[in-house]
Amino acid sequence: MAVIGLVIGLVAILLIAVLWVASRYRRCPSDRVLVVYGRIGGLGESARCMHGGGALVWPIIQDSAYLDLTPIPIEIRLQGALSQQNIRVNTPATFTVGVSTDPGVMQNAAERLLGLNLSEIENLARDIIFGQMRVVIATMPIEEINADREKLIANISDSLDIELRKVGLRLINVNIQDITDESGYIDALGREAAARAINEAKIKVAEQERDGDIGSAIANKEQRIQVASANASATEGENEAKVQVARSHSTRRQMEAEAERAAAAAERVTTAQAEKESFKAEAEAERSRAERDKATQHANVVVPAEVERERIRTIASAEAEQIRLIKGGEADGQRLMMEAEALGLLALLSRRAEGLGSLVEKVGGDAQLAALMLIAEQMPNLVAEQVKAISNLKIDQVTVWDSGNGNGSGGGGSTANFLASLIGSLPPIQELAGKVGVKLPAYLGELDDETLSAKLRQAADGIEAGEGDAESD
Repeated sequence: MAVIGLVIGLVAILLIAVLWVASRYRRCPSDRVLVVYGRIGGLGESARCMHGGGALVWPIIQDSAYLDLTPIPIEIRLQGALSQQNIRVNTPATFTVGVSTDPGVMQNAAERLLGLNLSEIENLARDIIFGQMRVVIATMPIEEINADREKLIANISDSLDIELRKVGLRLINVNIQDITDESGYIDALGREAAARAINEAKIKVAEQERDGDIGSAIANKEQRIQVASANASATEGENEAKVQVARSHSTRRQMEAEAERAAAAAERVTTAQAEKESFKAEAEAERSRAERDKATQHANVVVPAEVERERIRTIASAEAEQIRLIKGGEADGQRLMMEAEALGLLALLSRRAEGLGSLVEKVGGDAQLAALMLIAEQMPNLVAEQVKAISNLKIDQVTVWDSGNGNGSGGGGSTANFLASLIGSLPPIQELAGKVGVKLPAYLGELDDETLSAKLRQAADGIEAGEGDAESD
């Protein structure tokens, strides 16, 4: 804790020291002069001046103040100042002074101007300027004062600078206005100078007029001589000029003809070249137009055709794929149906085979007997089919031309023969079964040809008797 307290105390002391130094440090701005006065340290030194920077001002033994460097304009209306000829002149002027920043002069300003305001400094400088202007004017003649302003300003500046430095000031600018005098001497000098200038101008004018007249006469003489000589020379020159003109006209016509010929040739060459370039440009334009038309036709015809072809090809491919799928489905359906029919037929044939096997077993193993039983089972169907052979025959009437003489072996008529042949055309059951390789037993309908013929004749006789009765009726 003691160490912490010691550290805090040191920091506080250091902070107080910094604040004290900051409070006693004086900075000097650029438009002022800092003056530190009091106990400075040097022997015979009453103040220390500085322009810019800063200084530490110790309390009690030292203090500080500022001198303002602002320029002070002073207008001087000097009246009745005696010149070297004891002629009183009026010399109005404007002076600009300010505190000097030279080291030695600043020391004088600190000793003599510190504590004065600008108005008091202006009054002090005004008195010094009045005195020095009277001294300078008294040493110069009035002609020099009026004529040589630069010398007057230089003399005043040199005299004032010495006196102003004594109080810490410096002369910045001097502007002398119009100088006048009470006796009118300066005006008389002006009039004299003007009259002298006028007389000199008149003399110069007269001399110039004289020289002009002489020069005019000499010029006239020379003119006449020169005119005569010029006329002679002109005549000769005219003749030579006419020759030259004629020669020039000839040369000109030759050159014009040559130029026209060259121009015509150049024009034809240029025209041909222009036509060639024109034709070339037109050819390029036509080629470009053809390329453009080709591109347009390609875009308008070929591209839509290719698009349509691709569309048709895509549609055809889709339709072909659809047909392929449909046909494949139908084929698969037919295949499955045929496979089902085959399986059904196989099952049917297998059942029939099993039934035939059972039938053969039941008839004692006699296959011929089993076949006969199957045929007998189908006999009603066979008879029905034989009846259908003649059932659709439509016989409205039968006309028989018979002479009454029997040509047959039995002595029957034509009608009996016709019926016999008609019945004979029907295949007997025995023959029908024989054609399929089955021999039927006799009890299944074996016919006697003679009995059949006799029965057919009896039927025919009955038919003829019925027809004869109908005719008699």
